[in-house]
Order: sequence, then structure tokens, then C-alpha cells
Amino acid sequence: MDPPVKKMRHLKRIRMHVVTWNVACATPPTNLNDLLLLNNECENIDMYVIGLQEMKSGIINYISELAFEDPWSKFLMDVLAPLGYIKVTSIRMQGLLLLVFVKRLHVPFISDIYTNYTRTGLYGYWGNKGGVSISLRIYGYAICFLNCHLPAHLTNNDQRLSDFDKILEMQSFENDNIPNILDNDLILWFGDLNFRIEEFGLCFIQESIRKGLYNILWKKDQLNMIKKCDSLLQQFQEGPLLFKPTFKFDINSEEYDSSEKKRKPAWTDRILWRLNQKLQNKCDNLTEPERFFSLVLKNYQSYMQYKVSDHKPVTGTFEMELKSLVLTTPITLIPEGRWITPYDLVVSYNRSPDFKSSSWDWIGLHKVVIRHLKDCVTYAWVKDNLVSSEKGLYQVYINASGFPEEGGEFLLSYYSSNLKAIVGLSEPFQLCRNNLTPEDWREKKGDPLMY
Repeated sequence: MDPPVKKMRHLKRIRMHVVTWNVACATPPTNLNDLLLLNNECENIDMYVIGLQEMKSGIINYISELAFEDPWSKFLMDVLAPLGYIKVTSIRMQGLLLLVFVKRLHVPFISDIYTNYTRTGLYGYWGNKGGVSISLRIYGYAICFLNCHLPAHLTNNDQRLSDFDKILEMQSFENDNIPNILDNDLILWFGDLNFRIEEFGLCFIQESIRKGLYNILWKKDQLNMIKKCDSLLQQFQEGPLLFKPTFKFDINSEEYDSSEKKRKPAWTDRILWRLNQKLQNKCDNLTEPERFFSLVLKNYQSYMQYKVSDHKPVTGTFEMELKSLVLTTPITLIPEGRWITPYDLVVSYNRSPDFKSSSWDWIGLHKVVIRHLKDCVTYAWVKDNLVSSEKGLYQVYINASGFPEEGGEFLLSYYSSNLKAIVGLSEPFQLCRNNLTPEDWREKKGDPLMY
């Protein structure tokens, strides 16, 4: 009889929803609930990864977005922030945008956040085509998200592959442990990859789509064909294409291209993934591996109801299962006593012995709905405002000039410059409004009921 399987310790399950959409310069539609699975109470998404292509990127838009958020980022933060998701990072290169939103409870376990971009348009001088990427660690595992827009047209298959090779070659990060993008534990590659369907004519493709005979078209899909002989692409997995080709549609329609060009439908919009071969994903019945990371695709689909673009959006919902390599947050924040505005306050925190602080670390005070990591009402530099450090307990003074007079529910964060991430979040607490004069407050400060 086989011995019982030993239950793995510190196992985390993280549900991740990846979106890719060529938006064809459109502004966001009024409702993206279906696309973000917000109408499905059974879905409990921990992380959203959203890659857009062909955002409006004219000079006027560029100048405007230097001062204000672009419409898509603003819309997504407006929707997701009240639900407890924080934008941990983003990167924009002309029409390409990549954003990562994470539930608040996971944020302190995300670190080493880096972004990069590679232009491939106009011989590498123009960013209308290329790739943008975000690399980060979550619970100790290195993940890279790569959003690409590759060259169009049926005959440009070799150029697509050449551009993809160039993007991989150029995507290095300021991280000694991950010298090459392929060294990540997981790569998610998605975008408007522009692969087309070869050989079949327009009428045959349309009739196959009408009858739902997608498997006939798979065989002549350029990406599927090239994967048979390309050793690198063979390492990337993709779910079955059980949805209609996502390009090219008439705007505000579910009908394929009716213009004079009559472009053939194709699965241009794709989501693929690659697990590092070095990951030890299996364990026997007796031993427990030091590292365990698995990824399962739960759903892969497109959404015909969104009609603002000539492409339909595609999503992949994944479940990551991993053995956490980080068991506690590097920083534990402790709000001191009762916080009352508008008077200066002190924050205490503990830090793990191996945590390396920097002169550029800061502690922020946030409203409980946080849009992005630096969305704070006020902050204090940790080293400049240090009051005391004794027996592993550090105290930092925060000036009250930035406190909102109305009070409300808030939380504290510790931002690490070295790790480029928030490494500690407090529990929410009340910041109360106080109507005492400064003189009365000074008399009251000795009252233990105030703390």
C-alpha cells in the first residue's frame, strides 16, 4: 500500500485573470463587468493583468496624459479600486499599455517590480509595434507579463517571429537573479500577435466559423503551424481556440469585415504561457519540495458583445498554485494609539532581520480605497523622520499637514525603494476629526483615554 500523501505546507492558490484587447483607438465602453468577471459571484479573482494595444497615442493625447491618467487606466482604477484591487504597476509605450492589479492582501508579498519596453516599428525607432513587459515576484516566484503588438498581414509571418525574437532579446531587467526574460519562473505572453489563417479562402473560413468547425481552421493557423518546428515556441502553451476568430469586425457590429478589403477572419489576439523547465513541479509521497509552482488554465474565451473595436477582447483565467517562499511581510506597521486630525502622529513598525532599508523608503497614509501604490494623502521619509529605534521597534513621525480634516478610514503602507514595492500594509483604522484647539489638545495629550 502506498504511504499517504503528505499535505504541502504554506500552499497558496491565486486566481489570475488576463485580458488582451486591441482597442483600435477607442475609449472605454461604459461597462466592462463581463470582461472583468464582475457579474460572476463564483469568480474570486486575486490578480488582473490587462494588456491593451492601439490606444490613441497622438501628440495631443500624449501631452494630456502627462498631466492626467489615460482614459483606460482611469476607468479600470475607478472600477477595481473600490473592490479592493490596487494597481501595483503599469507601463505605456505609445499605443501599448500593460497594467497589473492585485488584491490588497497580496500586495506586501509582491516585490522586485520592473518594467521594460522594446520598439520594433520603423526598424526599432517607432513604438507602434513591439512589446512592453512587467516583471515581479509574488510570494518569491518570478513572473513576467509580456504584452506585444506584432506586424500585421498574412505575408509578414517571418517578420512577426523576428520581432518576437528581438523583443525577448531586448527584455532584460535590472535584476541580477533574472538576467534574461526566459529565466522567469513563469512568462505570460499575450497581445495582438497578428498570426493569420493560411491557404483557406474567405468563403471557406466564414462557412467554417458559421458551423463552429474551428478545429479545421486551427490546422492552418500560423502560430499553431510554426510551433511544430520552432523549439522556443514549443515551450509556450495555449488553451484550445473554442471561440470565433477575433479579427476583423466592423465597428459596432458582430459581423466580420464588410469593407472592400474583405480581410479574412483570424485569431490575432492570443494568450500563451511558459513555465520554467527548472521548476520542480512534482513531489513524491514522502518528500516535500522546496519550490512548488503550477499553473492551470481554467477558461479561455472572447467576448463578442464588445463592439468599440475591430478586434474582440480575449481573456484567460488561470489558477496558480504555489508553495510560498515568503511567509511573513518584511514590515509590520503599527499605528500608535488613536489617530486624531489635525495633529502630528507617530507610526511604529517592526522589520524582518534580513530587510535592507534605504534612504528613499517612505511610509504613506492612504484612504482605504487605494487606486495605485503611490496614491497616498501624505507620507514621511523613514530615515529623515525617524524618532527612535529600540529593540527592533522603529518609530517615525508623520506631519499632520497632509491629513484630511474630515477624517475617515485609512491605512498605512511602507514603500521599499530597493524592492520597488509596498512591503507592509497596516489594517484599516479610523482617523478621527478633533475640534479641540491646539492649546486644549496639548493639555489632553497626557490623558490616557486619548490613546
